[in-house]
Amino acid sequence: MNRTTLILPVIVIAVAAALSSIFIVDEREKALVLQFGQIKAVHEEPGLYFKLPVIQEVVRYDDRILGRDIDPLEITPLDDRRLVVDAFARFRISDAQRFRQAVGASGVTLAEQRIDTILRAQTREVLGSVTSSEILSADRASLAARIRDASRNEANSLGVEIIDVRIKRTDLPEQNLDATFARMRAEREREAADEVARGNEAAQRVRAQADRTRVELVSDAQRQADIIRGEADATRNAVFAEAYGADPEFFDFYRSLAAYREALKAGNSTMVISPDSEFFDYLKSTTRGSPAAPAAPATPVAPAQP
Repeated sequence: MNRTTLILPVIVIAVAAALSSIFIVDEREKALVLQFGQIKAVHEEPGLYFKLPVIQEVVRYDDRILGRDIDPLEITPLDDRRLVVDAFARFRISDAQRFRQAVGASGVTLAEQRIDTILRAQTREVLGSVTSSEILSADRASLAARIRDASRNEANSLGVEIIDVRIKRTDLPEQNLDATFARMRAEREREAADEVARGNEAAQRVRAQADRTRVELVSDAQRQADIIRGEADATRNAVFAEAYGADPEFFDFYRSLAAYREALKAGNSTMVISPDSEFFDYLKSTTRGSPAAPAAPATPVAPAQP
């Protein structure tokens, strides 16, 4: 009974010691075996491993790609147009032993702070060497690649590999927005004024061309009207001449009737004319077709003596 009582604790202690000496590294992590703070083993492949219980400890690091957002950073490009840049980076721990030596027990927290410092410095250096137009254009992907390459060299000393750097957004500082909007508004108003001026100029050309075309059309129409009117007058005169030659007496009668029609219209029937005027020849005629004999001249009357 006493022997069993002594063996059972020993077995329990042995099993506990055996279990504490076994650890598993999966495919998502890397592990370091430390003994009194010193690195004794590095395990980067997944599997079952052993360590000395109590004396040694296991420190695990994430082997996956990690993300880090950089706080908004104000930069000044070559054209002195201040911008606020918001970027992010993707990194992974490439060398667990070097990473432990660089950051110590602080781990990823200290590493992220150092990565922030590296990325902010490289972002200022790269974006400060170009103009704001290049930063805002499609070339900013190549600028991000330059920041990544420059940061990668410094991050290697931390045992960290910078996978990628991206610029999420680029804004103007709050104090510069009003001035920028005012400048943009002035530029748009100037462009609008230029467009209005060009439109007015084009309208003047169209209006002048239309006026010229109208004058030409009216002149041509007037010329053709004068030609037609002249031809009509010539035809009328020819008809009158032919009619006069066929029967001069009837022609005189017709012309007299036309003159009576025009002179004796309604509202225009008062005439002051000598009774023996030729105008009344056909009105005084007693024989159809021949004018009346001229009237005898009136006998003059001597004026009365006072």
